[in-house]
This record gives sequence, structure tokens and C-alpha cells, in this order.
Amino acid sequence: MKTLETKLTRIGNSRGIRLPAALIRKHQLDHGVLLEDGEKEIVLRPKKASKRLSWEETAKAMAAEKEDRAEWDCTLADGLESLPWKHPIPANAFPGRKKPG
Repeated sequence: MKTLETKLTRIGNSRGIRLPAALIRKHQLDHGVLLEDGEKEIVLRPKKASKRLSWEETAKAMAAEKEDRAEWDCTLADGLESLPWKHPIPANAFPGRKKPG
């Protein structure tokens, strides 16, 4: 294991370290790092990129789980339609409800 000395850099009220670009590429840290706080050491591990599902894959996964969007109806009473908007709210923005205003 190669040892690399680096300085702590002020970042706001915190401190951070800069990692050389070659090290980021070598260890595939493009998506961030997971930091493990051990008893006598700090370990950085690559954070794996989350797999994004297509709309088709999402629909299939929801069907397999027998997901029902009806539970999302609780958001209808969130008061969003009463917020001041810079643009007119489209008539179809709130299906099944009267257009606010």
C-alpha cells in the first residue's frame, strides 16, 4: 500500500482533503465515497452508482410488487395549488378537482 501525504483544506467550517484525479480514476470514486470511521483508521470506499430504471422497468417493478398509486392521493391535500405561481396553472394540473383560483 502506497502512503500519500495530503493537507487538510478549509471548506466552510469544516476541513477536507483533496484527492488526486489519478487516484479518483484508479479507484472509481466518480460517484462519491463511503467513509468508514474505524477504531484507528478512516477508510474510503467507492460509492456504487445507483442503477436508474427506465419507465418500462419501473412499471414492471410496480406491477410485480402490486403497487397501487392510490396511496399517493394523500398528496392532493398538500396545499400546493394555493402557492403563488408566476405562471397560470394548467386546467389539467389537478385531475378530478376544480381548478384553483
